[in-house]
Parts: sequence; structure tokens; C-alpha cells
Amino acid sequence: MEQFLIEGGHRLSGEITAGGNKNAALKMLPACLLTDEPVTLHNVPNIGDVRTTMDILRQLGAEANWVSESSVRVHARDIRTHMLDAGLAGRIRASVVFAGPMLARTGRVILPIPGGDTIGERRLDTHVLALKKLGVETAFERGALRMHTEALTGTRILLNEASVTATENAIMAAALARGTTVIRNAAGEPHVQDLCAMLNTMGARIEGIGTNQITIEGVEKLHGGEARVGADYMEVGSFIGAAVMTGGEMLIRQADPQHLDMIALVFERLGVTWETRGADIFVPASQSLTIVPDLGNRIPSIKAQPWPAFPPDLMSIALVVATQSAGSILFHDWMYESRFFFTDKLTRMGARITLCDPHRVLVQGPTALRGLPYITSPDIRAGMALLLAALNASGQTRIHNIRQIDRGYERVEEKLKALGAKIERVQGEGGSIDDTQEQEIVPH
Repeated sequence: MEQFLIEGGHRLSGEITAGGNKNAALKMLPACLLTDEPVTLHNVPNIGDVRTTMDILRQLGAEANWVSESSVRVHARDIRTHMLDAGLAGRIRASVVFAGPMLARTGRVILPIPGGDTIGERRLDTHVLALKKLGVETAFERGALRMHTEALTGTRILLNEASVTATENAIMAAALARGTTVIRNAAGEPHVQDLCAMLNTMGARIEGIGTNQITIEGVEKLHGGEARVGADYMEVGSFIGAAVMTGGEMLIRQADPQHLDMIALVFERLGVTWETRGADIFVPASQSLTIVPDLGNRIPSIKAQPWPAFPPDLMSIALVVATQSAGSILFHDWMYESRFFFTDKLTRMGARITLCDPHRVLVQGPTALRGLPYITSPDIRAGMALLLAALNASGQTRIHNIRQIDRGYERVEEKLKALGAKIERVQGEGGSIDDTQEQEIVPH
């Protein structure tokens, strides 16, 4: 298995260009099934989850090929099956968004239970309820969702939660439905906006993009075209963290700063600021790294919320930055009950973190971190947070199960090395080590 070997304590400096938004690419690729004409997507990150999504497209009968380093061409001239491969679908959570375009294009889909990060239970009920409103019949049999429809019909949908993927599934299905669909309590994240903009370039009629009420007037047919995946604000936030954790300065180009306003407000509470320079942002080396208390000198909290509030996928990154900020702060992720279970690894590195319950942790900083000979990456964002901790720590750290990091970050070690990090991708022994074994080989 491949591993990362990191020597901490080296200051990062220089400039990078933000990669494409993983969560946008994973929805825009399935959306190509809505037309029998070719679609070309630009600024697509070449990461594990994208490659799996392209494999699913090919399995369904579409052509999906890289035509340049960051551009993909998809041509779904014919769809030869309505059943997603269980092995492929089980690798990624985003396989669920094949439901909307498949139902719109063929009227049928058999969707195995999707995979993804082990950060907690993520039910599919919102997807099912939204698609049922559009005229879809569903049944759960033999470990798969079986869906079919005689005709998708526009309707009014009130989502029982502002689910990103359920919003995207409903939008894609409604794009080819008869009549008008209004989705209330819709998600408005940048990746939802990218998907809607792409569909409109293909002939869809979508209004209210970026708001919590989206209106789709169904059309008979969509045509091919081109679209660009926006900057991945998760990667931008991660590299801001890398600069701060190493005391360096960094220019992040094509960062789409218009999507970073709430992220900036939250990082300010940790004593971290940056400058906006057109489409770029500059992170200076001089950071106060002092936690700003609430009124009355109360301990502040950072809470994950639906867009435009602070995104849950950046909680792990902000948390590791907080280990280097003076003061105490509470992190609360009410969405996923396993988000913070990686913090025991940070504690063994020297961080002062109290796991209050599955949804809340208290971080007290700053603390000096030390490298560890063996830690594992449990999911994409926790893996990146551990990588940032290793860049800060004294000594060496070896991170295992880095395929999780590769699922969400393209060539991350090459980008970090170009900034001055001492990091190598090395081959290690096969197999996996659970947390019990991990603890046994870590000196106390």
C-alpha cells in the first residue's frame, strides 16, 4: 500500500493553482447522460472519485475519456444498461446522483447502496421522497434501490433537509420532466451552482441558482456543449491551512474567492486572515493565531451548517488549525456522528482535544505536535487534516491508507513539494492496520 512519509517543520511558500471542485465534477459527469450529444468538461480534477465516476459512465455505455490534462469528453450516445455496477457504486457516495439523469433519460435505474467516507449515517430518504414527487416509483430489494417512471412530471418539492445530492438529483430529473418544478429548501453550494450553470448551457431552463428555491421548467431535449468546473473551495481551505500550519505564505490562484466569505469569517475566529487579489487569494506568513472569544469572554464555537454557512467538509481542516491557535474553541458537526473520531490521532501527536460527544470536540491551543511512525487516514478530509498536522509536527510521520486522500486531492504531495514540503509517496507493507494495532506500535 502507498503511504506518505512527511518530515515536519518546514515552512511552505510559493504559489499554486486551485484544482477543480471534486463535488461539482462528480455531479456534472453523470449529468452528461441527460443528452445523446457529446459534452466536454474543463478543470476536472484527476482524482480517484472522478476516475470511478468515469468508470460508471463507461459501464452504463457512455464514452468517457480524458482529452487533455484536465478536460473530459463524455458522449452518452447510447445507454446499454440501467443497472449500476455494485462494485463501482460502492466506492463513492456520489454514485447516488446517477439516479436523476438515468430516470430522465431511460425511465429506469437500479442503484446499489453507495459508498463513500465513514463519517456517519447518510440516508437516502430525501432523494427518494423528491423523486417520488416527480412520478418515480421506488422499491428497496436485495441491497439496491430499484426506480422507474412512466413519465417525469413537474411538481412542487419541499425537501425535508437541504441535501446537496438530493437537490442535484431532483434538478437533473426535473430538467427533462413535463412542466415546471419548484424545489424549496434547496441546497445552494458552489457545486450545485456549477451543475445548474452547466445544464443551462445545454438548454435547460433553471432559475434561482444559488438560492434555497430553484425553479426548473422542463424541456424536451438537452444538447451537448462545454462547461467548466469551478475551484474546489475544500482544496483552497486545505492549502490555506497548510500555509498557516507551517508559518508560510502562499498565493492561491484561481481560487474563486466569491465562495470564501463564510470560510474567511470562521478562520478569522482562529486568528487567520488572507487578502483577495482578483481571482486569487494571498495568505501572509504573519498570522495572529489567537482565538477570538465570544462576548463575555465565552468559549466560541464553530458549527457546520448548510450553505452559505461554514461547510462541514472543512471542519477537520479548521480543527487542526485550531491546535496552533491560542485559546479554546468548540467544534460542532451535528450532521455526521463520526466526523471527529480521527481526533484521537491528533491527541497522540500532542494536541489538546476533548471529544465531548460524537458531534462536538473542544480544542485548546497552541500545542507542539510531534510526528508519529504510523497513523491511518480514515476519510478524505480527516486524512488531509492529519497531513497538515504532520507538516507542522517535529520529526517524521508516516500516513497509511492515503488512497482516501487521493480520492479528493489531485497530486497533493507534488503540490506540497513545490511549496517546500518534505513529503514522499512511498510503498509500504500491504494490508490495513486498525486503530487497536496502530495504538500498539505508537510509543507513549
